[in-house]
Amino acid sequence: MIPLTPLGKQEIHKLESILLYATLFRKDVLDLIKDPSERLTWVDSLAVASSAIAREKAGMRIPEIAEELGRTEQTIRKHLKGESKAGQIVRETYDLLKQGQIDESQISISSILEENEKLKQENNILKNSIKEFYNKVKDYLPKD
Repeated sequence: MIPLTPLGKQEIHKLESILLYATLFRKDVLDLIKDPSERLTWVDSLAVASSAIAREKAGMRIPEIAEELGRTEQTIRKHLKGESKAGQIVRETYDLLKQGQIDESQISISSILEENEKLKQENNILKNSIKEFYNKVKDYLPKD
């Protein structure tokens, strides 16, 4: 059963994984992330929006969500209010789940968790690459 109002960390993680997986495999989203140069940005934004919405549904407040996800409160607000495209898309997926148009039989939890781990690893690689790049160019950046 999909925990639409999660209680506890395990249910939050289950809902965020289902939201991310179900969103990533929507046809309209697959079309959006075809461009390899934008794929990581889209996947990261969708992952953050999925995580934020799952935590919101669990009753967490924006400052708590922001701290847990390591993002600004403004970013979390934009996703939750649907001011970001990623937030809009994930909210639509949540509504489809709520209406029963997507059910758990269509989503394999083990494949969601595997995909989630791969995305986390890709995200960590990207973050490390950005840090390495910054360290190489920081001496050439203008001083404030």
